[in-house]
Amino acid sequence: MAIILAAVCAFGLLLVLWVKRRKDRQEMEQHSITPELLHTLLTSHQDLLLFDVRLPLDLLADSEIIPGAMRLSPKEILENPSLIPKDKDTVVYCTCPSDKTSRNILHRALAMGFLRVKFLKGGVEGWKAMGYPVEPYQESFHLDTGT
Repeated sequence: MAIILAAVCAFGLLLVLWVKRRKDRQEMEQHSITPELLHTLLTSHQDLLLFDVRLPLDLLADSEIIPGAMRLSPKEILENPSLIPKDKDTVVYCTCPSDKTSRNILHRALAMGFLRVKFLKGGVEGWKAMGYPVEPYQESFHLDTGT
């Protein structure tokens, strides 16, 4: 009997984890944008804000930025989410292949009611892989390594 109960509990836990993961994936898909669509929006002069939220060390390693993007460190955004306006369409991007930093920013923004925020799938690397333009980032920044 104990084995059956343990198996039912394990199955229930796996089911809950699967449902949560599926929900998270759907939410991420709903709040993501492809490089192609972002490029189309930017070239058609859509009113949107674009934020480079890469960690400072990532920016130091690759100091190119998507034209029109504003640089904000993840630490700045997490400490002061009002830097992202709630009433504007906004896209954030990072470097990580899994878009980890962008996803963290997105999760925080969604939890605070920022519903017009999306993250760029593939980040700046995905953008560059499509051959879209970048420009040198020449502003100074602090090399804090925390998120």
